[in-house]
Formats: sequence, structure tokens, C-alpha cells
Amino acid sequence: MRLISFEHEGRASFGLVREGGIVDAGRRLGEQFPDLKAVLHAGALDELHALENTAPDVGMGDVIHQPVIPNAEKILCVGINYMGHIKETGREPPEYPVMFTRFADTFVGHDQAIVRPAVSTDLDYEGELAIVIGKPAWRVKREDALEHVAGYTCCNEGSIRDFQFHTMQFTAGKNFYRSGSLGPWLLTADEQPDPGQFHLQTRINGEVLQDAPVSDLCFGIPELIEYCSTWTPLAPGDIIVTGTPGGVGRVRKPPIWMKPGDVVEIEITGVGILRNTIADEEPS
Repeated sequence: MRLISFEHEGRASFGLVREGGIVDAGRRLGEQFPDLKAVLHAGALDELHALENTAPDVGMGDVIHQPVIPNAEKILCVGINYMGHIKETGREPPEYPVMFTRFADTFVGHDQAIVRPAVSTDLDYEGELAIVIGKPAWRVKREDALEHVAGYTCCNEGSIRDFQFHTMQFTAGKNFYRSGSLGPWLLTADEQPDPGQFHLQTRINGEVLQDAPVSDLCFGIPELIEYCSTWTPLAPGDIIVTGTPGGVGRVRKPPIWMKPGDVVEIEITGVGILRNTIADEEPS
């Protein structure tokens, strides 16, 4: 299934992407499940499977896309995790995953504008595969880790590079309001039992800037779930953003930053295409 969070006529909802539009599951199941995270918490994906042959209620172009889990409790991000990116930054492969966190309001949905803040022009792109947790995970072993995955989505983990490198901690540069995106939907894990088969590409205005197989990860998805669940309980709806391939804008000469008017696409084969424009922050 492809599951989506959206807003339609001022009402937040969630549903299934079907040919011709969206089945509005929130309209049918909202008394039980106010949002997609609640479905995952209840282990109720079968309730959505039961709607797979239902005719769409609303057109894809008639909704405002939200991040796949707009209200994620934990968004854990992995830095320096593709071998190509490790090489281009001149680092050695890390002994353990390099972890940092993001806040939910730093992300917008598909077809929404990523915001370049007024205080910086160093807005970099980072195409990434994101994992959404489907079952509680606490100190799970890597061989069991994929059983805890609800599905996969695309991420543009937009980074304000000058703020990122103000100190050794990444938090500031990774948490500007509406500086990244998640979407366009969640591909459920049963559709792809081996996420190492995914291939990621980042394009700005049609130009390919990142192009790599997910198998190039230094720490694969099972290892990341094992590691993260060692030190924090993972709950349904939590997100792990797995890292970006080589080709980021900061290391290019001259650097390539996302700028207003750009159209940025993150495509993961089998998952979908996350598309966003870039806009300057509006004056307060």
C-alpha cells in the first residue's frame, strides 16, 4: 500500500493512494484513528488493507500534502552514512552511527515549499530514505529489525550548513522551521522486503546531483534499528532518516545551494518522487 497524510478543505486526514486519487480513510475510520500514527500504534494496517478496492474520494491534486507522519514523536537522523559521502567529506568510516535529531515542524509535505531562512543562504539538499517504525522496538537484534518497519518514504533532509558547523553539534543547522520535506507517501514494507534494493536520486531543476543505491549505506537499515533501539524505545510512527549519498552541495566547487524558484526532486525507485519548490522566508 501507499499511505498518505493530507489536508482537504481544511480537514486533516489520511488515506490510501489509488489510481485516480486518494481513498479518504480518515473519513471512514476517524472515530477510531485520528491519524496515520494512531493506525500504526493500534497495529491496524489491516483496516486500511480492507479499503484497497475502494474508489478514490478525492483527487491527488485537490489536497495539501503533509509529511507522512506529521506528528512523529521521534525523528532520528543518521549523518555520514553513505560510503560515497564519507569519501567526499574526507572522513574515515565511523565506528558507530552518527546520530542527531530533528523536530516534526522542520518538515513539509510533497509539493509544499521548503523555506530558506532569512539568516542564511546555505540551504543544502540531502536526498535520503526514511524508515517509519510500525511496531515497538526496544533492544531488537538486527536479524529481527525489519519486522518492526511499517514502511519507507523519501526525505529531503535540508540543512543550513553554516549553522550546522557553528559547533560540533548539528542541532541548529538541522532544525530550521520547514527546511526539509518528507513524502510523498509511505510505501508499506510488504511491498519491498529488501530495502537494500532501493536506488536514490536527487535532482534540482532536472539536473541529477545525487545518484546511489541504498546498498551503499555504511550502516544498513537493520543495523540502524538495532543501534537506535539499544538506547531509546522506538514507537510506531517514529522515523529514522538513514543518511545521504555523495554529491551534496556543500562539497561542490563552487557550492550548490537550494535557492528560491528551484524545483527539487528526491526519487527512490519503487517508493516515489518527493517534489518541492524552494521559497524565501516571509518577513515577520
